[in-house]
Amino acid sequence: HVQLVESGGDSVEAGGSLRLSCEMSGYTSSTYWMGWYRQAPGRKREAVAAIDSDGDTSYLDSVKGRFTISRGNKNTLALQMDSLKPEDTGTYYCATPRSRKVGSIPAIQALGVMNSELWDDFGYWGPGTQVTVS
Repeated sequence: HVQLVESGGDSVEAGGSLRLSCEMSGYTSSTYWMGWYRQAPGRKREAVAAIDSDGDTSYLDSVKGRFTISRGNKNTLALQMDSLKPEDTGTYYCATPRSRKVGSIPAIQALGVMNSELWDDFGYWGPGTQVTVS
């Protein structure tokens, strides 16, 4: 059974920084991409960043240049967030796909998978960590 736990969320002022971490347990594959998405009240699930098995990354346009996703190994994931803005407020979830069919794709496509209405069937995610930017 795959478990994901996020940490690092906090309340910060605009312009501040946070580093989110995700620890994964259970069976995972090093050939699968990993990513982060966020959810804010009144907004759709929004993919933020993804990193694929080749180390290539892809980001939501509004966070490019401010956020950096990185992977330590198949079981760890981080999101460095700099120059935070109020619109970055939300609950942040780390994510990994359930199967090779949706796992072995480039990072840019992984963003679309996390944004998909079928994500509930495709992925695993954790309980989330709250980020509040004022």
